[in-house]
Amino acid sequence: MNFSVTVQQESFDIGQLQQQLTGERTDIGAIAAFTGRVRDFSERPDILAMTLEHYPGMTESSLRAVLAEACERWSISAGCIVHRVGRLQPGDDIVAVVIASAHRQAAFEACAYSMDHLKTRAPFWKKEHTRSGDYWVSERASDNEALQRWRSDERIDR
Repeated sequence: MNFSVTVQQESFDIGQLQQQLTGERTDIGAIAAFTGRVRDFSERPDILAMTLEHYPGMTESSLRAVLAEACERWSISAGCIVHRVGRLQPGDDIVAVVIASAHRQAAFEACAYSMDHLKTRAPFWKKEHTRSGDYWVSERASDNEALQRWRSDERIDR
C-alpha cells in the first residue's frame, strides 16, 4: 500500500502525483482525484491573494488520520493528500486528494470523504487579501453540512 501526506509551499502536478501513487500496479482499476484552487472571489469580491497557515506536525497528523479513516471504510489501494501553504494567487492549486482503488465507487467516495473531512478537521488558517483589506476566513456552515452524509461508521466494500 502506498499512502502519503505532504504539506508544502511548492506547486504540485496532479498527473505526477497519480503516477507516483500507482506506478506500474495492475491491481488498480480506478483513480479519483480532486484539485482545489484559489478563486478570485469568495464572500468578498476581488481576492488578490490568499495566505494559508498551518500547525506543523499536527496538520500532517490530522491528514494522515483522514486517510486512515477512508481506508477503514473503503477498499483503497493507495492514497495521497498534498496541501499547499504560504501565499497563493487566484488560479493556483491549493490541495490535491488522489485515491486509487480496484473499483471506481470506492475511489470516488473515499476521495470525497477525505476532502470533506480535511476541510473541517485539518488545522489550516486562511487569510484573503482583497482590495479593501485582509480578512481571516471563518469556518463555513456548508463544510460542516457536507460531513452529515458520512455519519455512518459502516465499512463499505465496493
